[in-house]
Amino acid sequence: MIEIKFWGRGGQGAVTAAELLAVAASMGGKYSQAFPFFGVERRGAPVKSFCMIDDKPIRVHQQVYNPDHVVILDASLVGRPDILEGFKKNGVVLVNTSKPKSQIKLRAKNLFVVDATGIALKYIGRPIVNTAMLGAFIKATNIVPLEPVKEAIKERFPAPLAEKNIKAIEDCYNETK
Repeated sequence: MIEIKFWGRGGQGAVTAAELLAVAASMGGKYSQAFPFFGVERRGAPVKSFCMIDDKPIRVHQQVYNPDHVVILDASLVGRPDILEGFKKNGVVLVNTSKPKSQIKLRAKNLFVVDATGIALKYIGRPIVNTAMLGAFIKATNIVPLEPVKEAIKERFPAPLAEKNIKAIEDCYNETK
């Protein structure tokens, strides 16, 4: 099973990102589930969500304790002592930042950075980075193809907003190296 932990702040779409990834995986014939982990947090408070993807039915429904991959929607969360807790060392860590990778203080063999905020502002007009980060995550991991992610976006959002989000996904996908 592949386990992904999304970190963000309330209002950035970490929960939606996990859900969209799960839907895209299921469109590709995988079993998946996504769920949030938060309490009474307000907008801007740290939030985490999880996505599990497997080739066989997933029988557990619990927090991800040993993520294969970690997606960080807000670089200000990088300093948290628990940000990579349980992280499997060969997985991918993806950080939304305009800083170069050399300035990100995380111990991760496969660290990727992308300015998803800049891309979201360009296409969506707001700093909601969840879909843009999905494009980068798909490129960095190849867990699911890009097309099912676009289809999940089209199912979730009205057409004009879906098209803006798809442009952000494609741009982040192309910017991730």
